[in-house]
Amino acid sequence: MADLFPETTDSSAASADAPLADRLRPRALVEVVGQEHLTGPEGAIGRMVAAGKLASMVLWGPPGTGKTSIARLLADAVGLRFVALSAVFSGVADLKKVFAEAKAAATNGTRTLLFVDEIHRFNRSQQDGFLPFVEVGTITLVGATTENPSFELNAALLSRAQVLILHRLDERALTTLLDRAEAAAGRSLPLTADARAALVASADGDGRFLLNQAETLLDLNLPDALDPAGLAALLQRRVAVYDKDREGHYNLISALHKSLRGSDPQAALYYLARMLVAGEEPLYVLRRLVRFASEDVGLADPQALVQCLAAKDAYDFLGSPEGELAIVQACLYLATAPKSNAAYKAQGAAWRAARDTGSLMPPMNIVNAPTKLMKQLGYGAGYAYDHDSEGGFSGANYWPEEMAPATLYKPSERGFEAKIAERLKYWDERRREIRQSDA
Repeated sequence: MADLFPETTDSSAASADAPLADRLRPRALVEVVGQEHLTGPEGAIGRMVAAGKLASMVLWGPPGTGKTSIARLLADAVGLRFVALSAVFSGVADLKKVFAEAKAAATNGTRTLLFVDEIHRFNRSQQDGFLPFVEVGTITLVGATTENPSFELNAALLSRAQVLILHRLDERALTTLLDRAEAAAGRSLPLTADARAALVASADGDGRFLLNQAETLLDLNLPDALDPAGLAALLQRRVAVYDKDREGHYNLISALHKSLRGSDPQAALYYLARMLVAGEEPLYVLRRLVRFASEDVGLADPQALVQCLAAKDAYDFLGSPEGELAIVQACLYLATAPKSNAAYKAQGAAWRAARDTGSLMPPMNIVNAPTKLMKQLGYGAGYAYDHDSEGGFSGANYWPEEMAPATLYKPSERGFEAKIAERLKYWDERRREIRQSDA
């Protein structure tokens, strides 16, 4: 996984036959591109390296953003023994061997940095195996994952490791990688300025992918520079045509989004056509439409999201150009649908509340009680099964005792949300009546 790259190559580090991405591995953290928020002097990694002491961490980010490279560089930066495992190819026996070797090294005063790639692939029991060795400092764990750690990793492991988020490489970082590739090859890529910008855009933040494509182009020794169409034909990948600084790309997607929000189907369709005719990746447009359906339509018209996902399926099935009609249909549906950002605002409010209240325990009446002991301790005691209550509504409290009930979702009066607002009002009134009668 060679996705962060040095200014110059070092033949002692990688053979001349190695892939370009491997030959352009970084030699120090200062050579890392695109992750300065972590590796810079004020970043979490930069501060730890300056202090000479690493905490266990999980590096979470998309492919090709430098997770493996950063882990290797961290061990060198603070003088730790480096051991790497892949959760895809390793099991319990491998972990036991690594832990035993780390213990032996620790008796000689050498600490171990254990890098685990794809750490989310380990099951819960395997993840628990790290805990005692992390706690006593036998190993400093650095895990890498492309999946959300809060879903894929044990809470106990997460409490002992800092989650650091790596960003997709931006245009500046990707351009730097192309400059380094050209410097290593001793010649420029056979691309026009527009094709070079399109190649950067097609990488979608993945530095390794970009260098692999660059290596292909450099190996071909093409006599003439390719334009965007020639590049797309050669790489068998539809490459978007952008302004040199990509301003046009962002202007068009902004115009499409705002036209949809403003319920102007004519303008929205025009900007959609501008993007697709210019060579924009249809799946990128579909991703933006799906996001719009949740952010700007929401429950005012629950079918909006269904329409967008159906359009994605239709495009996957038909391809271009036939499948583009489904994208048009989704665009027009969104533009003409009632609008509400209530779900979007509710998410923000809920996330803030979750961060502010930490790990408050739910009330005992609604917690899980799978064992006899837990039932004896009061777990699940007093739970009211709503289907057995009058009107299918118990009016029970579902909030932590230390937290006052909050109103996070406030539906609009538009579209289907008007009916939702009526339901919420009815349930609020019933809840007050039930609590008054129980008082």
